[in-house]
Amino acid sequence: MTKEIIFSDATKLAELIRTKEVSPVEVVHAHLDRIAAVNPKINAIVTLADGALNAAKAAEAAVLAGDELGPLHGVPFTVKDSIDTADVATQRGSPIFKGRVPDVDATSVARMKKAGGILLAKTNLPEFSYWIESDNLLSGRSNNPWDVTRTPGGSSGGESAAIAAGMSPIGLGTDLAISVRGPAAQTGITSMKATHGRVPMTGIWPRAPRRFWHVGPMARSVRDIALAFSQLVGPDGHDAFATSTVQFDAGIGRQPYRQLRVGWMVGPGFGPVDPEVAATVKAAAEALKDTGVFVEQVSIPALERDFPLDVFNRLHVMEMKPAFAEATAGHEDEMYKMAKTMLSLPDTSMKHYIDAEQAVERLRDGYADYFSRYDALITHVLPIPAHKHGVEKFTIDGQTVDATYLQGATVPLNVTGLPGLSMRFGTSKEGLPISVQVIGKWQAESTILHLASLLESISTVRNLHPNL
Repeated sequence: MTKEIIFSDATKLAELIRTKEVSPVEVVHAHLDRIAAVNPKINAIVTLADGALNAAKAAEAAVLAGDELGPLHGVPFTVKDSIDTADVATQRGSPIFKGRVPDVDATSVARMKKAGGILLAKTNLPEFSYWIESDNLLSGRSNNPWDVTRTPGGSSGGESAAIAAGMSPIGLGTDLAISVRGPAAQTGITSMKATHGRVPMTGIWPRAPRRFWHVGPMARSVRDIALAFSQLVGPDGHDAFATSTVQFDAGIGRQPYRQLRVGWMVGPGFGPVDPEVAATVKAAAEALKDTGVFVEQVSIPALERDFPLDVFNRLHVMEMKPAFAEATAGHEDEMYKMAKTMLSLPDTSMKHYIDAEQAVERLRDGYADYFSRYDALITHVLPIPAHKHGVEKFTIDGQTVDATYLQGATVPLNVTGLPGLSMRFGTSKEGLPISVQVIGKWQAESTILHLASLLESISTVRNLHPNL
């Protein structure tokens, strides 16, 4: 039963708890045992929540008493260590914040708890959530459960590794340019960056640049993402970007009232893409066609005019440097390589900054034009499967690029605010997950979740788990 528990999705666990087939105490114990067994190899979990077992006992008593139960009642969840958790250390991947214990939960954590979830642990990340590999001076480097010589990504790499390895069924990560979707792709799980502002960022650091940051659910099934999002969505009265009152229903199996139109592309505008990855994107598109969706290959000219990765780099450096400088003042000897790199970058000139702002508007217009004709877009998440630790240069389809190019297909959604979901749909020759990204128009999370559920139902790689 233990194996069934640790590799059941959160929706299934909630059902088993609700019907008294398992107890919340049994579920939490199973995950704590799994953490003890595999975390020494993976280093995804950095802090256990002391109150998890007591919360599980209270959840069990509520079931036995016949109380009204939330949709995640008794289900453990984990949280990236940049997201505040009341009475549980939130150390942001840096010795500068060692021992920092918040008094209040981030809005996203509070909402998971309100749904009945039990905070189990905090997960590893890069220093200040800033890089594509989860490594820092405080808690070290996280490893990919599929191959420990490879990265689970960043910045939500500890979260993705914990879920993939069965240490957690569901959790929360954050995304500035790639950080819930990339790690999910590298470990073969599912995640979603919703439309900007749909989920409040209250209680999460760093906030700069606020217009690019997102918090989102990570899990092992599309239905779990839909369930978590239904609990996370909506304004909280603190995050000024979180103003939308558009409701979301977690049901994802309904047929749309008309045939959906979906385009697919791997470039140009994203940088080079490995042929194996490109073939997986095409295969996902063809699979959707077989379900009755209209599908065709497309291009978005705006991505060719303004390379989104370049636009992002010109904007975010100017906005993140002050936050990093303030956080590290007087602690320069405790900085790791990415904080040092950020602070050493030259400032963007005012001309280039304004040009980049205008480029963002052109990119938004380009996507608006595309979505006037299509309901969704299928792309790759990453141009390659999970890579070895510490690699800084990659040769992809004959072109040599630096590591920032891994964000080529994800960062456009951060600068435009559009929603995107990452899910596995293939396997590399080396046995590593390959994922696709399902992108929707503004606040169209229901559409991308519906399409993702179709892909999940016909995927040949569903329910695969690392052999640990």
